[in-house]
Amino acid sequence: MLKGLIFDVDETLVYYEGYDHRKWYERWVTPALREHGVELDYETYRKTVTGELPRSYVKRFGIDHVEFWKIVDEVNMRYRRWLAERGKIRPFPDVGVLDELKKMGMKLAAVSNASQECTEFVLNLFDLRKYFDAVYGKDYSYLDGVKPNPHLVNKALKTLELEPKEALMVGDSLHDVLAGKRAGMKVVNVTRFGEIEGADYYVNDLWELVELVKKMGIHSP
Repeated sequence: MLKGLIFDVDETLVYYEGYDHRKWYERWVTPALREHGVELDYETYRKTVTGELPRSYVKRFGIDHVEFWKIVDEVNMRYRRWLAERGKIRPFPDVGVLDELKKMGMKLAAVSNASQECTEFVLNLFDLRKYFDAVYGKDYSYLDGVKPNPHLVNKALKTLELEPKEALMVGDSLHDVLAGKRAGMKVVNVTRFGEIEGADYYVNDLWELVELVKKMGIHSP
């Protein structure tokens, strides 16, 4: 029986109007890195984000890798505040599902490759944090533990006190699918931006997710 769900945050629950990853990196991150004497081209950065290269790869550019990612995350936090002030961070219209799922007795967690601060910020921006029993962002003690690594998902399962078979992973990206599968979970792909191969279930929006949960059977606490 199903007892809980673990959600991705960005592009699953909220979205960023006009966001372009490369432009963000070049306009916001590159100047901050240069202040620390670091020159890192976008393609190399992209590979560390996608997991093609380890997060520690940046050490060869003369900076401690934990310090590097903290700089990036500080920039990301400033960027999110800038977007929020302009009304450019928005919740998807179906996030009311979280309230419905809690009323159904579901345990909920959120996991994100963004920093803890960035993740909590966007959830609090729309009063969504209250629905989650656990929220995990990037872990600086294990930077390569971000999705598609199952580390954050496993942390959430442990906190929720659930076995992988008792929960669903819900997300929009290949990283979400891989992280959930590697944690031994069934994965729901929310197809806002197209279907991701390898998911167990596909829903067009989060209201369809509620119907799926009902069909699967709910554990009564």
